[in-house]
Amino acid sequence: MVASKEVEPLEHSSVELTVTVEKESAQKEYDDLVARYSKTLAIKGFRKGKVPPAILVQKFGDSLLDEASANLLENSLKEVFETIEQKPLPYSVPQLKDDVKLQIGESFTFTVTYDTFPEIKLGAYQQVEIEEPDAKITKDDEKRELDIIRDQNATVVEKKEGSAVAKDDIITVNYVELADDGTEKQGTRRQDFVFTVGTGYNLYKFDDEVIGMKKGEERTISKEYPSDFEYPELAGKKVTLKVAVTTIKEKQLPELDDELAQDVSSKYKTLQDLKDDVHKRLTDDLAARLRQGNVRSIMDAIIERSQIDLPQAMIDAELADTWHNFVAQNRVGEAQLLRILAGQGRSREQLYEEWKPSVTKNLKSRLAMDKISEREHIEATPEDIEAEIKRQAELANETVEKVREQLQKNDLMHYLEHDIKDKKVVDFLIASAVVKKGAKTSYVDVVQKNG
Repeated sequence: MVASKEVEPLEHSSVELTVTVEKESAQKEYDDLVARYSKTLAIKGFRKGKVPPAILVQKFGDSLLDEASANLLENSLKEVFETIEQKPLPYSVPQLKDDVKLQIGESFTFTVTYDTFPEIKLGAYQQVEIEEPDAKITKDDEKRELDIIRDQNATVVEKKEGSAVAKDDIITVNYVELADDGTEKQGTRRQDFVFTVGTGYNLYKFDDEVIGMKKGEERTISKEYPSDFEYPELAGKKVTLKVAVTTIKEKQLPELDDELAQDVSSKYKTLQDLKDDVHKRLTDDLAARLRQGNVRSIMDAIIERSQIDLPQAMIDAELADTWHNFVAQNRVGEAQLLRILAGQGRSREQLYEEWKPSVTKNLKSRLAMDKISEREHIEATPEDIEAEIKRQAELANETVEKVREQLQKNDLMHYLEHDIKDKKVVDFLIASAVVKKGAKTSYVDVVQKNG
């Protein structure tokens, strides 16, 4: 069928493919189509299956040529893609460069463009020099963590009669927005609204204005909001509110002692047990975050040294996948989320633009790691897989057989193998890297950078 094919590379891993179908094959496709319809079509004045081809061509000539052209396009591309290396990505549909129509008695030539898997030219990836922050867990870090534990185990009680609202108090308020004439604006009244003063977890952000109020007190508040305020409906406006405090509660923190440790978990007998566990947990977390930062630094260096020209179709597919995950994380329907974004003056397209740099970087890292694993013959062995299943079973307090069955049932074995291989590639890169100690920094700074 195919007389010739020519592939011309374009930028961003796209190609232009020109195919010529020999005229005999093109004519046969057309003749077969006419013959088939002659036997199946019913046309007034002729018995079904007895329509002369000439009559068929006279009535449906253009449509027959269009259908024959479409068939030639589909069948010839299928033949060509089985013989060339530059195959289209699964999510890249070949686009016809120009409209084409079969001409009787002539060969059939057409050109399509599509995105292919990018060629990956790896730069040097061993002995990469990186700088690791010099961070250690301090007594302040441990105290901050213990304070969080105290807060999580605090009891909430009503403040003494006559006490005023202070920062960190948990208060219940009724509020409503007032119009210029002092009347209530319809739809703005809220009853029994609870929030912690100082968190800003209220639409109008009146935390500072309620400080000093007492239970049963009502206050009229005026606020002006900047033009870039996070809620567009209030941005650049001046608002008057009537706020009434109905309850004031405060947290009572437990003492830091053995009793608290035992309340946190039965595995702790003394406060020292809790402190030791906190220290270990923070130390492990710091090590994991430093490793995460090292991997990012290594991959940044490798990407900088490599040539990976991503096709647009690959970026678009990853952006679409990120959007679907974003919708799922927000636990609302796509239409509702789009309305929420519109209320904030944003759109899905704007999010795509914001995500594009990180998506592009992640794709390049993914491709580079796959190429490194291929070059270094890094694979997930049966022993690796079995060890990981056993580890997951222990964490889930399940049998190895049950975890394996669940992975197979949900078709997750492939992902498990990929994760294992990724970890081995990371281990390989870190082991070969030249890690230098950087400037002294705090655990909090490391968390913020690698959060």
